[in-house]
Amino acid sequence: MSSASGFHRRLIALTRKEVRQLLRDKSNLFVGLLLPLALILLFGYGLSFDVKDAPVAIVLEDRSPAAQEAVAGIGGSPYLVPVAAASMDEAVRLIRAHKVEGIVRVPVDFSQRRAAGDARIQLIVNGADSTTASAIEGYVNGGIQTASRHIMDRSGSGSGGGITLVQRTWFNEAGVSTWYLVPGLLVLVMTLIGAFLTSLLIAREWERGTLESLFVTPVRPLELVLSKLAPYVVIGAIDMGVCLISARFLFEVPIRGSLLVIIVASLLYLIVALLLGLFISGTTRNQFAASQMALLASFMPAMMLSGFVFDLRNVPLVIQIVSQLLPATHFMELVKSLFLAGTIWPMVLKNCAILAAYGVLLAFVTGRTLRKRLD
Repeated sequence: MSSASGFHRRLIALTRKEVRQLLRDKSNLFVGLLLPLALILLFGYGLSFDVKDAPVAIVLEDRSPAAQEAVAGIGGSPYLVPVAAASMDEAVRLIRAHKVEGIVRVPVDFSQRRAAGDARIQLIVNGADSTTASAIEGYVNGGIQTASRHIMDRSGSGSGGGITLVQRTWFNEAGVSTWYLVPGLLVLVMTLIGAFLTSLLIAREWERGTLESLFVTPVRPLELVLSKLAPYVVIGAIDMGVCLISARFLFEVPIRGSLLVIIVASLLYLIVALLLGLFISGTTRNQFAASQMALLASFMPAMMLSGFVFDLRNVPLVIQIVSQLLPATHFMELVKSLFLAGTIWPMVLKNCAILAAYGVLLAFVTGRTLRKRLD
């Protein structure tokens, strides 16, 4: 009986000690309580394969009432948002800039062909994401066929309303999903090498006490930051080359844009990711906490909220706003367009400017964090 009583006392005492230790270690509490919540929110709100409010350009080369009636069903669909385009050239610019996901073109001879029972409407879809392309094709076809049936019902003869949808796929003619996913892997690799690995650097030196020895030296924060970045820039550049070679020759993904622009943009994003990791490392001073913070602040958002798997227009507005605050989102849009659509300079300049702004901001805040400890 006394042995059992001693066992319970020791067990209770040890349990109390572990509870106190857990409460003192904020990083364990953070991982144990907040990480599951973050996962639920990310996967619940950020993961969606539904297609909603997909913008589709409407080109009416035949502006007759019959032509307008034929595409009226597209505007009534809850899954499509019609965008009027004055010409086919304008619609092509919109789809190349990723402002629309498809083009519905009503040819100039539509009315004549409809009277002869051979009316045709052309649909061009952005096939980079084969799942979204297939859904848009189904919704557009459904809207046009609904309008066709209404025309046939009004004619009373059961004829004169048949419309054939002629579909074409751009940017991913083969409909291969790897063409959509492999370019995004470049973003994930740059994020992993950048933010996740460098998040441990300064925290490791704080834990080992080696950073304090720099306090008595004339080392400046900028010099410390650059010295930390240099080896990982080289590693990231090697990994970038491996990704590009694998994408082109192993997975046969076309590179339709400028290879030089892809390399420059990738290096720019790599620097941003490295600076983010250093900022996290310098702020936390703890390797475990730094690794978890880097996972939540960089790698997981890059995988879930950057458009890697699905179109961000399909997620709630709040998630869309959050995704636009992530550097990975802008690099993801840029690299996929460079691989599959070509070099679209307005998009290239916009996203590179955003990445450069993030780089300047992170360099400043990282330097300020280290300056407080070195000066």
